[in-house]
Amino acid sequence: MVPLPLQFAGLTAAFLGLLFLLVVVVALYQAIVIVDAYEKQALTVFGEYRQLLEPGINVVPPFVSRTYTFDMRTQTLDVPRQEAITRDNSPVTADAVVYIKVMDAKKAFLEVEDYKTAVSNLAQTTLRAVLGDMELDDTLNKRQEINARIRKELDEPTDEWGIRVESVEVREVNPSKDVQQAMEQQTSAERRRRAMILEAQGERRSAVESAEGEKQSNIIRAQGEKQSQILEAQGDAISTVLRAKSAESMGERAIIDKGMEALVDIGQGDSTTFVLPQELTSLVGRYGKQLTGSDVQDSAGLDSLEFDEETREMLGLDDIEEILGQIDEAAEMDTEALEQEAEAVKSGDIDDSIKSADEIISNANADDSVQSADQAVDEGDGAADAETESETE
Repeated sequence: MVPLPLQFAGLTAAFLGLLFLLVVVVALYQAIVIVDAYEKQALTVFGEYRQLLEPGINVVPPFVSRTYTFDMRTQTLDVPRQEAITRDNSPVTADAVVYIKVMDAKKAFLEVEDYKTAVSNLAQTTLRAVLGDMELDDTLNKRQEINARIRKELDEPTDEWGIRVESVEVREVNPSKDVQQAMEQQTSAERRRRAMILEAQGERRSAVESAEGEKQSNIIRAQGEKQSQILEAQGDAISTVLRAKSAESMGERAIIDKGMEALVDIGQGDSTTFVLPQELTSLVGRYGKQLTGSDVQDSAGLDSLEFDEETREMLGLDDIEEILGQIDEAAEMDTEALEQEAEAVKSGDIDDSIKSADEIISNANADDSVQSADQAVDEGDGAADAETESETE
């Protein structure tokens, strides 16, 4: 049997061994510090700053050391919504996002207590100051300018803290409800004004197009009337020349017909005594022979007389063929040319060289010997009557 003091000594030795082992494990745990790749840690021993621990395994004094971790990646800070009064006394609210990065962990540890809180508070005050220095329209339209000014204001103090402000983005700038309603009314009025302007421009354009169409229609209608007048005038000219030419062919048959008409007029009179010239009796005999084929004694024939030179020149009988050729050439209408001219009129390319119907008729009737139909017929009838009276005498 083991004495009691010996048993107590054995238990004490085992306890001390376990305690030593535990102290060794804890010391090893505190002496080895593992730093991630995107971090740096500030080391203090007995409260004194010693160094920055780089990524990897680092050995530090156990039990008397403390470390402070800094994330070296870009970090996002939300700036709470801020209320501000613009330079033109319009209340607005705005919030923003600030992107920062720790460039010097030693300064971030020694120069500022909490760099995130410090940057956030500084961004809030800067946002209010920038909005208060601008007018309402500028705060709504110039987002990039607001971002640049806030970033510029944050750069100087954050550099002393080892922090770099990479970007500032204003997310929303909202005016008060009353201002929003006024802006909506202004926008609505502007849209109504634009709509009225567009409607007026459309009506003006429609009126211009209608007037232009009416003008082209009148031009085409006038062109058609001009061509119709040209054709009608050419027809009258042809008819006049043909009737003048037919006057040349008045021969014996025409004179006989005139004589018979004279006999009919004499027979209808009240007188019972008639004095007939010899030429008239001969005329009646020849007429009866031609009608009945009787054996009436032949007598001197009644030959047709030719027009004298003055009458032929007056009637233009010698130039009939030439005149007819000129009229035929003038009457030939170039269909393709007329279509091209009509297309030019439709497109608005109106040539000032378009001639009137009178000019075209005067060009077609270049020979002054062409006369009106009534004048030619009257002169022809007068010449025929003259020849008849000459024969009767």
